[in-house]
Order: sequence, then structure tokens, then C-alpha cells
Amino acid sequence: MPEPIPYRFDRTHVAAELHAAYGDLEPGAETGKTVAIAGRVMALRRQGKLAFAELRDSSGAVQLFALAAVTSRFDAFTALHRGDWVGATGEVVKTRTGELSVKVGDWVLLAEARRGFGDKWHGVTDVDTRYRQRYVDLWANEESRRVFRLRSRVVTMIRRWLEERGFVEVETPILQTLPGGATAKPFVTHHNALDTDLYLRVAPELYLKRLVVGGFERVFEIGRVFRNEGLSPRHNPEFTMLELYAAYLDYTDLMALTEELVAWLAVELRRTSTLDYGGRVLDLTPPWRRATLTDLVAEQTGRELSLEMGVGALRAVADEFGVPWKDDDGPGKLILEVYEKTTEAALWGPVFVVDYPEEVSPLSRPHRSRPGWVERFEAIVAGRELCNAFSELTDPEDQRRRFEAQARARAGGDEEAMAVDEDYLRALEYGLPPTAGIGIGIDRLVMLLADVPTIRDVVLFPTLRPEAGETTRSEADVPS
Repeated sequence: MPEPIPYRFDRTHVAAELHAAYGDLEPGAETGKTVAIAGRVMALRRQGKLAFAELRDSSGAVQLFALAAVTSRFDAFTALHRGDWVGATGEVVKTRTGELSVKVGDWVLLAEARRGFGDKWHGVTDVDTRYRQRYVDLWANEESRRVFRLRSRVVTMIRRWLEERGFVEVETPILQTLPGGATAKPFVTHHNALDTDLYLRVAPELYLKRLVVGGFERVFEIGRVFRNEGLSPRHNPEFTMLELYAAYLDYTDLMALTEELVAWLAVELRRTSTLDYGGRVLDLTPPWRRATLTDLVAEQTGRELSLEMGVGALRAVADEFGVPWKDDDGPGKLILEVYEKTTEAALWGPVFVVDYPEEVSPLSRPHRSRPGWVERFEAIVAGRELCNAFSELTDPEDQRRRFEAQARARAGGDEEAMAVDEDYLRALEYGLPPTAGIGIGIDRLVMLLADVPTIRDVVLFPTLRPEAGETTRSEADVPS
């Protein structure tokens, strides 16, 4: 009868600690030091009355050295399967061949690998397996483990960096009564007790600015946001966003903050601010280029665009470049569509694309010198939007006008348009000081720093199409 699996195991060391403490031992040396380690058996071979196994934990790997005369249940040890979890206790030694090892005295099975990993130990290359069975990918691919350790460090370091600059971390609702803070189609659910629909947040923006009104002059949140959109190498329906808001600053201050933060992360994590991304050089060293949206379109297409051209002329430009448009698109929306379809992906950057049409920026403050435009920027790095920021709109009357325009668009079928948020308008009436805010996509930032091409490589469990035969909720709820 097999021994029962224990409820716990008293581990004293991890593999990396053993290598750090005893890596310099001479071949054949014994330490007299007894340790207890635990992890997965990755390889095992028997040579008569000796057996050798590689034990891997989250920090690395170390060899288990078993002898029939020393190791309890030696035959059972040699019958372990690749992938089994074990705990082992024994002396730290270095074999005659120079391999740091634990000479196993006692050991215990902690979990049986009932599915054989087979060749997956040597690296999973099938992308569907990697994303769908991340628990296999992480053991099989050191690169995957590297990326997700880096992601953890990025989030930790951003928190520290912001707190050192006086920002306070807060939490705002994920379930919201109104979709707002960004133009995006929300996910909707229903709260039974209140008998009301709620929305998974598309952004925390409006709640964070309520906190600035309340006297928290520098706030930030790192959390999940949800947008009911398609999948692509840079889109996942749930993703992680850093949003921060600072009183008394404008969008020019946030450009300096952004380039300083990103360059600092690159130096800390990659030892340089000049990276290789996708085989191309990407220099994140400040200062980054600043250029207006229309100037960049002119550089890429040779066409000078302006709001004064009117809808007809802008539609003709859109047609010239094969950019689709809708009948209710105004001049600002047409200019943005031309930019996004012809110019954005061609910007290697990094570049701050500054000044956007008011028509497509319902929460941004009017530009102080360009009527019809707002003080907004997006940072484009390697052809992708990394962040979106602006000098915040503080006038409650202007904000109401823009909310109402959004509501009309929503009533007309635009599922990404915002609703009128009366409570947020009430907050603005109490007074929002000059404020600047930014949203930075953590997933895309990690993609840059880790040099990976798709968002699925930096999200542990990306959204995927259900597997063939996978039961949906509606099917599962049907009584048999």
C-alpha cells in the first residue's frame, strides 16, 4: 500500500541557496550539513546501487544522489516518474564528477505526476499548448519563467518608483454602475440583490479623479480592466493597466514622467536603455521625440490634414488611403482614423504623439492654443500605443456637453461610447484642480522589456477560444 501524501513538508533550502552556499566545494567533498529540499524530479537514472535525479524548484535545480545502502526505500525512489514532486532530506555533497548534490537519506512523495510530460520537458513549441496549459509551459520553457519573473519585478518596481514620488496606491470599483473612463465596449453582468446591471470597468479613471477632488493629490492604481473587444497580438479582453493622476501637473509633465519611468525600468532590468526589440534597436533614452498627430501623418503620407478641411475633403483623403469611415464621423474622427490606419504602426519611436481632436477625446482639457484640439498624447513605441494621457478636463459644464455627445452616439449604436455620469459631474462641481492623468498598459510595457511579440506571452492565462468539446456555462446548466 503506498504511503499517504503528507499535508506539509519542512523545507530548509531551495536549490539556488545550495549553489550559493556550497558551489565552491571540491569534487568528492562532504559538508556534514543536512538539508531538506523539495521540487519536481526532472530526470532520473539508476546505475546498480546508485541513482541520480535532477530536482527542480522555482529557484533552479540540484542533483539528488541516492545510494541503496543510505537512501530509504531505494527501489521506490528509483521507480519515481519524471514530473513527480518529492521532498528529500540528506547531506550536501559534491560528487567526484563535480556535481553539487544532496545525498538522500530520507524522502517522501509529495505529488504524483499522473499525466506524463514526455518530450515537453525539453520545451513546448506548440503555442496553443503553451497558452492553454501554462502549468506545462512554465516547467518546460525557461524563457516563459524569465518573462513572468520580469513581469512581477516590473509591477513591484513601478509601485516603489511612484511611492517615492508621493503617489498613493488606491483601489477603485471593478463593478461599476456606468461604463466610463474610456471609449470601449464593456462587459455587462447583473447583480441579483440590487436587480441592476453592472459593468466590468473599462478604466478606473473617473473614480481616481474623484479621489483628486477629495484631496488625494497624487493617486495611482495597478489593476485589471476589461474591454469586450477582439483578440490580437496586442489585445486581450482583460489586461493590466497602471493609471495615475497628479494635481497641479499638465500633459507635458507626464511626458517627462513617462520617459523617465520607462528608461529607468529598462536600465534596472536590462542594464541599458537601448534595447533590441524584435531584431531592431529601440532607444528609450530620454528625451523622446514630441510631434503632433497631424505632423506625423504628413511625414508618412505627404498629406496635410486639418479640422478646417471639412468632412468632404477628409473623406476623400480617407478613401485615397483605403481608410473606412462612417456617415456620422466628424472631421476629428476622420483625422484620427487616417492617422491610425496609415501612420501609427509605422512609428518605431519612441515618440509622443501630441494633440488630438476634441471630438475623439471626451475627457481631455481643450488645448490652450489650438481650438478644436485637446492636450492629449499617446506614447508610441515599436509601432504600438504604450500609454494614453492628457491634461484633464476640469470644467463640469464642458464635461456634461461632451458626455451628452457620447450618450447620443451610444443611443445611435456606438457600443464604445460613454454614458452621462451624473455623480462624476457632481464631483467636478466641487472642484477639480489642474490635473494630469495617464494610463500605461503593463502588458505592452512588459512585452517591450522582455522582447516578446504578443500579449499572450506576458499574460499567464490569456483568453482563448474554448477547446473542442469544452462545456459552456449554458450547456452545463442544462439538467440531465
